[in-house]
Amino acid sequence: MLKKITSRKNNARPAMRIFVEGLLIQANIGVHPHEYEGTQPIIMDISLDMGPMPAPKEDRLHETLDYGLVAEKAEEITMEAHVQLVETLADRIADWALAADPRVQAITVKISKPQALLKADAAGVEIFRTRK
Repeated sequence: MLKKITSRKNNARPAMRIFVEGLLIQANIGVHPHEYEGTQPIIMDISLDMGPMPAPKEDRLHETLDYGLVAEKAEEITMEAHVQLVETLADRIADWALAADPRVQAITVKISKPQALLKADAAGVEIFRTRK
C-alpha cells in the first residue's frame, strides 16, 4: 500500500544554507596516549541553515554570515586546548554558531579523523543542532 505524500512544510529545505567543506586543521585531539604527543589532521564540514534569510540586496558581506568567519572560529575553537572527543569539539562549534548570529536556525558539524583507523578512510562524528 502506498502512503499519500502530504505537505512538507516542516521538512522543507532552508531558503539559504552557508557552508564550509573540507576544512583541514591540525588538531590536538584524542583520548589515546599517542594523541597527546602532537597534532593530527581533522577535516570539518560545517553547514548553517540560515532559514528564510533574504539574498543580499546591496551585495555586501554584512548582509550575510561570512563563511570565512565560520572557518576562522572553527579553527580557533579547535586550537584552544586539547580535546579528547570529536563530539565535544563539534558541540562547541555548534554552540558558537547558534550564539553568534540569531539568523542561524540550525547547524550541522561533521568532523572526520582520517588517521583514526587503519582500515578506513576516516572516522568521526556528525551532529545536528537547532535553535531552541
